[in-house]
Amino acid sequence: MAVAAGTAVALTACGSDGDSGKGDDDTREHSASASAEQTSPGVQLPKLDGQTVKVAAVWSGAERDAFEKVLADFGKRTGAKTEYVAAQDPVIGFLESKIAGGGQPDVAMLPQVGAIQQAVERKWAKPVGAEAQAELKKNYGQGWQDLGAVDGKQYGVYFKAANKSLVWYNTAVFDNAGAEVPHSWADFLKTAQTVADSGVTPVSVAGADGWTLTDWFENIYLSQAGPEKYDRLARHEIKWTDASVKQALTTLGQLFGKPDLLAGGAKGALATDFPASVTQTFTGGDQPKAGMVFEADFVGINIAETDAKIGTDAKVFPFPAVGSGQAPAVVGGDAAVALKDSKGAQALLTYLASPEAAAIWAKTGGFISPNKALDTGTYPNDVQRGIAEALIKAGDDIRYDMSDQMPQSFGGSPNKGEWKALQDFLAKPKDVAAIQQRLERDAAKAYKD
Repeated sequence: MAVAAGTAVALTACGSDGDSGKGDDDTREHSASASAEQTSPGVQLPKLDGQTVKVAAVWSGAERDAFEKVLADFGKRTGAKTEYVAAQDPVIGFLESKIAGGGQPDVAMLPQVGAIQQAVERKWAKPVGAEAQAELKKNYGQGWQDLGAVDGKQYGVYFKAANKSLVWYNTAVFDNAGAEVPHSWADFLKTAQTVADSGVTPVSVAGADGWTLTDWFENIYLSQAGPEKYDRLARHEIKWTDASVKQALTTLGQLFGKPDLLAGGAKGALATDFPASVTQTFTGGDQPKAGMVFEADFVGINIAETDAKIGTDAKVFPFPAVGSGQAPAVVGGDAAVALKDSKGAQALLTYLASPEAAAIWAKTGGFISPNKALDTGTYPNDVQRGIAEALIKAGDDIRYDMSDQMPQSFGGSPNKGEWKALQDFLAKPKDVAAIQQRLERDAAKAYKD
């Protein structure tokens, strides 16, 4: 199976001083206002008048709205009608129910490498066609192509990338506290305490969404244990009872074990979903519920729902280096995979591999494209532009989100596996050994299955 490779690099966000959500259970249709034989100029697409292309994804809220603008443009260019099918996590379980009933969508946006591999193993996924493959070769680095391949055959087109090694901060809070942007984990804890001493709780944690906790762990583990062990743990060649995992959890516990540093304490963090973790950091002027929030570049789309302005009120710094390690560079992404042998499905893959499609969401914000042909001037601000340029500059030297490489039953499912174990760790961060044993037991079962 294809697994991300390369060395860890620091993706430094310019413009600073230093899932996705769950889909609601509905389907939304879009009728094309016009048909076209091809776009002008750029990607060539066929006429699809009278055809319907159904696309399943877990995006909700502002992310869903942005993606539906992309689908609407595809419909306008081809004459096709598009339907957005709101999926739920785990997406493989959602698709299984749809396929069992004969109602699978034409295309699914899969948010995990492991999900692509499972779709191929279950013979759901259809190989990428020649037109889409040509767009990929023209517009994507080999590393991103490899992430969408299984056993050397291309199945996925990565449309949306994520730099998951970022911390966003409220500049007014930092200014009032006299806090400095940290470059090491030790400095990060000092900065958090400085903010706390100023009267603002420093860190917002989206503990209600287990995937955010896996991102906390992965950044610490990659920086502290190094890329080789990171890859081995992702493949379960290292057990979760390993000393390197103990060290990473213990380090994370230095933050999670201090409730006064977490907005709402551990209990409040476990009740906070991802969108709320962002908005509570950037509402309330210089007295918000938190001064910082860790997560990927797509935080920007949630900041846009507040009055805060990215680049002035909201800035970003790279996740700090842990111990003697380098600053981590963890990436994620959503790949389009065809589930039907239809002309519309392959046309959509071709379109999503083009810079024209990427530009539509890039203008909105909260989006980073792995498409190197996209003009970075399309991004709405210097912060987003800097993050995107750093991602493209990294080329093949990326480390893909670890939990997204694992079987979804372990690394990508609510209320079970790694998500649930880390939520329980947030509640009781001193219980390292017991959490390690649970993680190993659940991982061993998932990899065996």
